[in-house]
Amino acid sequence: MISKLPHIGTTIFTVMTQLANECGAINLSQGFPDFSVDERLIDAVEKHMRQGSNQYAPMQGVPRLREKISEKVRRLYGAVYDPATEITVTSGATEALFCAITAVVHRGDEAILFEPAYDSYAPAVELCGGRPVYVQLSHPDYAVDWEAVKAAVSPRTRLLILNSPHNPSGAALLARDLDRLEEIVRGTDMLILSDEVYEHIIFDGLAHQSMALRPELRQRSFVVSSFGKTYHATGWKIGYCLAPMELSREFQKIHQYVTFTSNTAVQMAIADFMEHSDWYANLAGFYRQKRDLFRSMIEASRFTPLPCHGTYFQMLDYSRISDEPDAEFSRRLTREYGVAAIPTSVFYHRKDDRRVLRFCFAKQDETLEKAAEILRRI
Repeated sequence: MISKLPHIGTTIFTVMTQLANECGAINLSQGFPDFSVDERLIDAVEKHMRQGSNQYAPMQGVPRLREKISEKVRRLYGAVYDPATEITVTSGATEALFCAITAVVHRGDEAILFEPAYDSYAPAVELCGGRPVYVQLSHPDYAVDWEAVKAAVSPRTRLLILNSPHNPSGAALLARDLDRLEEIVRGTDMLILSDEVYEHIIFDGLAHQSMALRPELRQRSFVVSSFGKTYHATGWKIGYCLAPMELSREFQKIHQYVTFTSNTAVQMAIADFMEHSDWYANLAGFYRQKRDLFRSMIEASRFTPLPCHGTYFQMLDYSRISDEPDAEFSRRLTREYGVAAIPTSVFYHRKDDRRVLRFCFAKQDETLEKAAEILRRI
């Protein structure tokens, strides 16, 4: 059989989680919380299941949830998206990313990706017959080199894929970055796919710079977010995509043949929760405490923390400990010491190795304390 993705294996998140399970290691690799979903949200799901919300939701998503999303986006970013025509609820953000790329990338088109890049972007581009064009973020702050972006743009550039706050680095776009982005796309037919799943997890006094904030960017952007990241419910796989009507129409043509719709009772419950709770308003503070705790507990270690302004990931440089490639060191760290992390070379198409691992701090304090105790001994 001829593979459509011959160079792609099992995702690193599955590989490292499986290894962590086999070794009984503390799993700080895959990005999921180890604490509970709010009981009110669980109760709301049960309520809607018992009340009969167990059949297909509309393809675009439960209308009331789309209305709540529209209200939230207008309140936070001053952007008006029509819930009837410009918002689509998806089975997680990864589905939304895939549908957006598939909707607009044609054979021979180019899509600009920023490395280190989340691992689902490039395969989706390639499946469409497109070509990923890579621009590297600077190390160690992972800022965007906009001159390099400008140089990467060609007549074939169809899509520019952004991610802020950024996985795996924890970097975040600033207002001046959006200024430069506007300059680059102005006068072109280039589209933007903005992965904003960590929009509510941003620290150090920074404000999330959504594409929805800028009318000039909004009109050419797919904006993707995730309820799983916001509500500690990654396994529920509910995300959404905001886009102008014409782009949403093309997006939904793909979405209807990928998942068609997502869990009805969960959508209904999230709509209830959004109406009666400003949960996301406290999320940044909650995770800032986790970040600061983890960083303080590894101060006496030989790991060097890199800047982290958002997400629930902390990058640690281990070059004072070992010269091993990051893939080898991460496996040894799991097997011999009992802490699993992600080698960041997997986020580069040429497997660039900067001796940096990504650790997830969306964990109970006791879990972080146990992991940090081990890391201090290495």
